[in-house]
Amino acid sequence: MIKATVLKDSTDSGNVIYRGIVMEGHAGYAQEGEDIICAAVSALALNFFNSVETFTEDEFEGRAGQEDVQFEFRFTSDISPESQLLMNSLVLGLRNIEKDYGKSYINVKYKEV
Repeated sequence: MIKATVLKDSTDSGNVIYRGIVMEGHAGYAQEGEDIICAAVSALALNFFNSVETFTEDEFEGRAGQEDVQFEFRFTSDISPESQLLMNSLVLGLRNIEKDYGKSYINVKYKEV
């Protein structure tokens, strides 16, 4: 199962700001190279990373494919509205995969930071 942990910060006004994400594991939906859930999650994650890098000036650190951590991304400075929109889009995509295929393949949870 893919475990996606969305790192969030709740503000005094009640708004939630996503600060990053950590994804671990494999979906196990099909054999390696044929797993559509892993492929979809990878496409969302890499597109998110590339979009933040290309379309914003926001500072971040990230890594992919190292040991059990398949993808890790954290903003290291203030987050622009553009990056927040991209992060919201990533979370929406992951939640939709979770809803469509089930929590036995991907589980999205939130962690206050």
